[in-house]
Amino acid sequence: MIGEAMTPSERLHAMAAGKSIDRLPCVPIMGNGAARVIGVRVAELRGNGPLLARAQIEAYRLFRYDTVRIFTDLFVQAEAMGAIVHCPEDETAYLRAPAIQSLDEIDRLRPADPYKDGYLPAQLEAMRIAVQEIGQEVPVTGALVGPFTNATFLRGTDAILRDIYHHPEAVHRLCQLSLETSLRYAEAMMDIGCTPSITDAMSSGSVISRKAFEEFSFPYLKKLVDFIHSRGRTVTLHICGNTNRILEGMAATGADCLSLDNAVDLAEAKRRVGDRVRLMGNVPPAEVMLEGSPADVEAAVKRCLRAAGDNPKGFIVASGCSLPTETPFANIQAMMAAVRRYGRWPIDPELLEGEGCHGVPD
Repeated sequence: MIGEAMTPSERLHAMAAGKSIDRLPCVPIMGNGAARVIGVRVAELRGNGPLLARAQIEAYRLFRYDTVRIFTDLFVQAEAMGAIVHCPEDETAYLRAPAIQSLDEIDRLRPADPYKDGYLPAQLEAMRIAVQEIGQEVPVTGALVGPFTNATFLRGTDAILRDIYHHPEAVHRLCQLSLETSLRYAEAMMDIGCTPSITDAMSSGSVISRKAFEEFSFPYLKKLVDFIHSRGRTVTLHICGNTNRILEGMAATGADCLSLDNAVDLAEAKRRVGDRVRLMGNVPPAEVMLEGSPADVEAAVKRCLRAAGDNPKGFIVASGCSLPTETPFANIQAMMAAVRRYGRWPIDPELLEGEGCHGVPD
């Protein structure tokens, strides 16, 4: 494995236990760019478990990062509950219409069955195959959409933002229904040996206030994290955008790792919650990973290492969110090379000084 002393699983387990590691873990969060690795269209992955597994397995084998995540888009849970999703031929799916147009329709909604509804069975099949093929050497996680975000997709963003103020009890009902789906889906993942990884995009401070997060998102996230822990699994929580106002709340969910968008100040996050939770982030996925050069990627990795490489509870170098589909392979390779060069443990501050692209270390 490129001459490395540890497998990804060994590295992450050692970090969690406070033991010696060869280098910090690195996770360029691979989404539908995995389709490019095996030369298929993005839409082909969504309902095809074996193909989705193959894409993510081959992407891991190409780049050798430290966590594999089975993911196509944020809408599979809401779709399984009645939302309408559009799947372009070669782009990521997007929400076409929420599941309900009126609050009077809430009573017809039911939690999804992950073994029967929508594309959830195909996602589970991909997780099962990945766990079987590579799960001994690298952690395999499954994308699990947080309850508030899923509730937003059931109702529609503009509508639920109004409901927060005018019909809060209805928002709680949608969140509870979404939580039931999340719990069922998380249990199914763990039953096949996969670890849930929570993504709660609409809980972002860029979308709702801290007060709304505390009322409509936090309680449901806490229940979901507690359930995953009750099964002996750790869990990462990712909330997109600017989460500076809710860092303490994110840590209070009990999540083992916080995945932070590039809108977040890593040094500030380390100061405020780094003694309680592992941090992960936050190389910009668009302006650096998609549009930048390998030298830009290296500089961004070094910035992250300077800010949080010595986080008390550990640090994972990662993209701030899922990589855009067309992210150049050279930039993903540059990210891994930079961590192998500069992320050797313990971090050498002198090595982080200066700029320039050095490529893959010997």
